[in-house]
Amino acid sequence: MTIILSPRCTAALLALCLSACRTPSLQLETAGSRAVRATLASQVAHPEAVRNTNPVNGIDGASAVHLQQKYEKSFGKQGADSDTTLVQRR
Repeated sequence: MTIILSPRCTAALLALCLSACRTPSLQLETAGSRAVRATLASQVAHPEAVRNTNPVNGIDGASAVHLQQKYEKSFGKQGADSDTTLVQRR
């Protein structure tokens, strides 16, 4: 059995299907966006720091990479032959 739909009926059916995919109301998006922005802003310790253009004092990148790798390797092997201990015996 073949069903033939008129162009008007096809257009109405297509509009009905697409209306199910519409985005939420702008009012809900705005309220959600405000809540997210407020939550993020409340987690910033010093919001005025963004205006500070002085360079950060610290170690250079190569030294930081080396220290990070050394730190990660310290957890590599644990056991009797490990040279690192958490508690030193006297």
